[in-house]
Amino acid sequence: MKSLETKSTVLLKHHLKALRLPSFLEGCEKTAQRCATENVDHLGFLLQLCELELLNREKRASERRLKSARFPNLKSPGDFDFAAQPSLNRVLVAELLRCEFVERRESVIFLGHPGTGKTHLAIALGIAACQRGKRVRFCRVTELITQLMEAREERTLLRMKSSLAKFDLLILDELGYVPASKLGAELLFEVISSAYERQSLIVTTNLPFEQWTEVLGSERLTGAVLDRLTHRCHILESTGESYRLQDARRRRKGSRPKPATSSLSPADETAES
Repeated sequence: MKSLETKSTVLLKHHLKALRLPSFLEGCEKTAQRCATENVDHLGFLLQLCELELLNREKRASERRLKSARFPNLKSPGDFDFAAQPSLNRVLVAELLRCEFVERRESVIFLGHPGTGKTHLAIALGIAACQRGKRVRFCRVTELITQLMEAREERTLLRMKSSLAKFDLLILDELGYVPASKLGAELLFEVISSAYERQSLIVTTNLPFEQWTEVLGSERLTGAVLDRLTHRCHILESTGESYRLQDARRRRKGSRPKPATSSLSPADETAES
């Protein structure tokens, strides 16, 4: 009987591997022992294995989506100091973290000075979208423009655009830090125009809308970009001081030497004076 059980186990593992059910394969013996102890019937045993497989499969898929998003780092909304940026609409951020705006193909624009947490929140929203099964891509605007121009020269622009169109959410980070060339601005507009009402966009920028012409070069093009971005859009503005400046100030205060304390007694100090 023992050899028969061993043979059955070997065959079961072989079949599970062929069927690509790694969680079934890994947990079948342990789950079988637990179900036998708890007097769980065969269907209950199968249900537990199915749940384990589904949970692990979704975990692996979420990890793949996070990797595909190309975030520069992982940021959590719980790590964001809203007290340091009281101008931000915390209720709206909490609503956006449910990612219903992605379902509705709406846009989000973070406006504010450098160092006020715009990229942090953009990444946090992107991670939340990945966890909800959405395909996300994070791009620095300057790098994206460079890649688009290179793709145009190599005659692979259409392929690159098709690849970007497959994502549910595009994050365009740091619009406004470096002025774009005429060609670069036009290529960026094409990406934004293609995404309009088909994908969601998150844009972070240090410039108010009236200064976007400084980056895009043309009032006509700027108007067309803003027309698409601001339609069905959530705008969050942070007017506080840079986190990095605040942190540098705290570190400078912490590194200042304390005033030297005299080791002389009051009588000795009087005598010396």
